[in-house]
Amino acid sequence: MKKFSIFALSAALVVAAGVLLSEAPTAEAVTCSPLQLSSCLSAITGGTPPSSQCCAKLNEQKPCLCGYLKDPNFRQYVNSPNAKKVAAKCGVSYPKCS
Repeated sequence: MKKFSIFALSAALVVAAGVLLSEAPTAEAVTCSPLQLSSCLSAITGGTPPSSQCCAKLNEQKPCLCGYLKDPNFRQYVNSPNAKKVAAKCGVSYPKCS
């Protein structure tokens, strides 16, 4: 009887671990840093086409854009017409911040 209960407990732990691991988040946390968007500066300020590196960083920093819009030091860049064009060309939807 004891062997059965140890086996049952072990099986239950394996199943529980499998369920927990299958629901673990796979996305890594983004570190919000406007410097990450430096490759987009010429596209935003000068209207040149965005590079692939710019688009990759813009996509990566998308969760941070509302924070940048709230910061008076970055708002003028992130909210500029060219920034909206860059976002559109990169396929990044412009955020609707509350």
